[in-house]
Amino acid sequence: MYASVGTDQIRPAKSENCVAIRAPFLYRNRVKDYSHAARKITATLFAAQSLVSAAFIVSGTVSAIVGAQLSPNKAWAGLPSAVQRLGMAFAALAVGVTMDRIGRRWGLALGLAVGTLGAGLAAEAIGAGAFLLFLGGLMLMGVASAAMQLGRFAAAEVHPPQSRGRAISSVVVGGAVGAVLAPLLVGPSGRWAQQAGRHELAGPYLVTLVIFALASLAILVWLRPDPRDVGRRIAEAYPEAVVHQGPTRPVSQILRTPAAFVALSAMAFGQVVMVMLMGMASLHMINYQHTLTDISVVFSAHTFGMFAFSMVAGRLTDRWGRGPVILSGTVMLVLACALAPLSPDVLPLSIALFLLGVGWNFCYVGGSALLSDQLSPGERAKTQGANDFLLALATAAASFGSGLMFARTSYTMLGIVGAVASLLPMALTAWWMARKRRLPSV
Repeated sequence: MYASVGTDQIRPAKSENCVAIRAPFLYRNRVKDYSHAARKITATLFAAQSLVSAAFIVSGTVSAIVGAQLSPNKAWAGLPSAVQRLGMAFAALAVGVTMDRIGRRWGLALGLAVGTLGAGLAAEAIGAGAFLLFLGGLMLMGVASAAMQLGRFAAAEVHPPQSRGRAISSVVVGGAVGAVLAPLLVGPSGRWAQQAGRHELAGPYLVTLVIFALASLAILVWLRPDPRDVGRRIAEAYPEAVVHQGPTRPVSQILRTPAAFVALSAMAFGQVVMVMLMGMASLHMINYQHTLTDISVVFSAHTFGMFAFSMVAGRLTDRWGRGPVILSGTVMLVLACALAPLSPDVLPLSIALFLLGVGWNFCYVGGSALLSDQLSPGERAKTQGANDFLLALATAAASFGSGLMFARTSYTMLGIVGAVASLLPMALTAWWMARKRRLPSV
């Protein structure tokens, strides 16, 4: 009944028995027919995530430094990161709608191609000392970030409901590979740029350009069949797992439901706290005469924490439930915020930012799985795009605000504000879990 190649792997052949085959229990028996496609899709998204994560770590390591050098005011050092987040925010909506219309494969590849152009503009702007052009390049790079962030949902939709946490984590863990690769590229990229007659700080952006191009090509070649089509068949096989069976709801209505609101708050506040401490870490270390290599080690430890335990977070999300994993993440965020300002030395700061990364990961994986649970196939891409839009807006404000706060106060104040902000998703999640126990249908 199923063809062996292409998208026919997931589409029943036409026959007089077609109507009977669409019965949910028979569809469920055929989920194994989708498993090969799901594994291939997840592996491709993992590879792309690995590449793109490495690229963003390489360029992000010097982002605040470039901002401080090119901007007319050093207090604007957080502006480059904020602009990149704004690019990601507005692109998330567009990429989400585009992926519904032309499929996940072409949507992801197009987003990465735009990011490639942005990395090239950023590199040229550094050499020319053009701050506005540099910001324009970073905004286009935000499109690539938006596309790959939505890739985690593409992995979730091609797996049965009980495996979504692990599917999301299988993609997110690709960032651990990026954390290992990035330190090997930051220092050498600067030297390569100098040898080519370019500014040292342009090197990381030239490396980012090459990596984005490779990731876009990988998506085009290997992300087959399209996750959108597989996801629709999985939803037909598990109709009872679709929370809303009626007409497609507006995004505003979906995000007002308690579970979706808790998911959004977990991801948004986790991201805000992480960006506040991580974004100013390089300037904090520069003030204590650390080298780019020292800074890259701390960033690598942080990014390793962000991604290395994704598989653990995914399994716990499926086993414990979404709420306990989110709560665990918020506890780690508070601890990281308390430890980070205590010492500017490489080892203690690496430990604090490592914990910051793990806490973010638990909030991110748990929140992503919880949001996926609330959506029907027709609601997925647009709602997930809107979620990432709101998330990126919040983190853009945190990026810019952290630069101003750091310039006028200290890294210690950033830690205090981050700890307080971490308590908000903690309280919301605890409230939702208590409410769910009282009302099992929530």
